[in-house]
Amino acid sequence: MKDFLAIADYSAEQIQDLLELAARLKKEWLAGGNPPLLKGKTMAMIFQKPSLRTRVSFDMAMRHLGGDALYLSPQEIGLGKRESIADVARVLSGYVDILMARVFDHEHILELARWSSIPVINGLSDYNHPCQALADAMTIQENFGTLKGITVSYVGDGNNVAVSLLHICSKLGAHFRIASPQGYTLDPQAVELGRRFAQESGSEIFLTNDPHEAVKGAQVIYTDTWTSMGQEEEARQREAVFPPYQVNAALVREAAPEAIVMHCLPAHRGQEITDEVADGPQSRLFPQAHNRLHAQKAIVARLLGAA
Repeated sequence: MKDFLAIADYSAEQIQDLLELAARLKKEWLAGGNPPLLKGKTMAMIFQKPSLRTRVSFDMAMRHLGGDALYLSPQEIGLGKRESIADVARVLSGYVDILMARVFDHEHILELARWSSIPVINGLSDYNHPCQALADAMTIQENFGTLKGITVSYVGDGNNVAVSLLHICSKLGAHFRIASPQGYTLDPQAVELGRRFAQESGSEIFLTNDPHEAVKGAQVIYTDTWTSMGQEEEARQREAVFPPYQVNAALVREAAPEAIVMHCLPAHRGQEITDEVADGPQSRLFPQAHNRLHAQKAIVARLLGAA
């Protein structure tokens, strides 16, 4: 594992290894702290898109493991505009030990990795969100002990978060269902990859336009914002299409009694999810967000050969 760019790049065994390491690092931290596995190591963090969870969780992950993190704003780099991506990658490779980038265009992540001699982590791109998916899988495992045989139902836009969730579920044997409006469905190539992984793991993939059909009997209900960053011009149109896909108490009652509700945040309360659900007993929104910290510790430690 030179880089961490997409869930689809890694075997089920590699993903499970990261989850086990994340669980161990979390347990250590809660028991009093992590050993300084990354002492003397520095991460550069490139942001084209603003972030709360990605920035703070990576920064604190490095600090918890004894390393440092350096934030680079969009204005400081102008990735691919002020300076070529290839040049940025080669310059930073001589300054820091690892690079995380949160970008609009997935091709920018691929090019950073292509030209970088240090590990590159995808903190989010328009194609997928692998760091989020690892924290998601960690949260599901904490609740059910495994992903194998668990039914995960995603309700809403077939976006980058949905792609990574599909791939990690199908890799680890969870059944994946998604309900999206016509015109907002998953990328067909991402679905084809997921079906290939599902054949290997024995999981099932089900696509529908009906949220009630998707959540029936599910153990996990997952949703995300109707309008992602970069889609602001579509907001009014999307707000007219997505209300039937709101995760509310009535929809949650159609899932399994033990079902949990997840959301990668930020949540637009009253749109894709109601306050009653987001703050209710089945919500795992904040444990899920906190698991970003420990999942990312595992990613960085493995990429740098520190654990």
